[in-house]
Amino acid sequence: MKNILISTGGSGGHVVPAKILSEHLQLSFNVFISTDLRGLKYLDNKKDNIILINTPKLNLNVFFIFKIFKLIYLVFKTVLLLKKNKIYSVFSTGGYMSLPICFGAKLLGIKIFLLEPNIVLGRSNRFFLRFCNKIFSYAGDLKKFPEKFKHKIQKISPLVKKNFYDKRQIKTDNKVFSLLVVGGSQGAKIFDDIIKDTIISLSKKNKIKIIQQTHKSNIDNLKKIYNEAKIENTIFDFEENLADLIYQSDFCITRAGASTLAELSIMNKPFLTIPLISAKDNHQFENANFYENLDCCWVMSQKDFNAVNLKKFLDYIIMNKSEYNIKKDNLKKHNFKNSWNDINQKILDTIDEN
Repeated sequence: MKNILISTGGSGGHVVPAKILSEHLQLSFNVFISTDLRGLKYLDNKKDNIILINTPKLNLNVFFIFKIFKLIYLVFKTVLLLKKNKIYSVFSTGGYMSLPICFGAKLLGIKIFLLEPNIVLGRSNRFFLRFCNKIFSYAGDLKKFPEKFKHKIQKISPLVKKNFYDKRQIKTDNKVFSLLVVGGSQGAKIFDDIIKDTIISLSKKNKIKIIQQTHKSNIDNLKKIYNEAKIENTIFDFEENLADLIYQSDFCITRAGASTLAELSIMNKPFLTIPLISAKDNHQFENANFYENLDCCWVMSQKDFNAVNLKKFLDYIIMNKSEYNIKKDNLKKHNFKNSWNDINQKILDTIDEN
């Protein structure tokens, strides 16, 4: 079998799609994954196919010139790595972590494929567009995408783990309203206090179960607060099998990372999203806007996200199911044709044809 290298790193938003892509490719190729130190926590770093390439972030400061020299060194190191492992093609999930891999692949004439999970084209992917064979995306019309390269877009359904497709076939039958809160791989501190206070207030009139992501240092404290209020709860920081938690829930409050929205969508779970205002190129707002235009979710700006507005919104969702059911039906329509096998075949066919 031919060898493929997937370059990733940084947050779960980059690493999770890389892991899923690896699952799609592993029956047809020997798959290697390169990552930086931050990305290691999402991977099994004891596996032989994991390669550490710790690319520096090229922000302008007094160390910039040293970072440039390190990047050049990593490019040459990558060239040797690609040759040694006889890499047939390279995939990049975006981010500056992939710079040495893509530069090295270009120097050796190795095929380059890009993956863009967001609705806005990322800066690293934009830079390597001219060198890549194809760019896989979840939408045919990406924001900030140069017109002259649009022929390189290969649209696929969002990448989610195979077990999400299995779980969505099972009907959820909760006796109490179950709310999932997902702050992303970095957690969302702003969610903790606002949601905690809102849930405690709502629980005085409604039976509620809370499944909430928080920073690992806050897990015990949050559990204690909910236990004292006699609210059924599951508190976590990172969950490998997020499909199980989404399956248990009726509704989700989340940031607007592409992977999380794709997972909620494929499971047909309506959600309220609060896009992260500091996200580069405002890509979380565009991710959220994509699903809002399909009438599959609600969007609330961070400036409007407070305990009063959230309580009013959740009161409405719990007491009035009609709009909730419309969103759920629209998600089902949107995902009707999405399947693991269809995505798998499209990826493999694109590699073979290019």
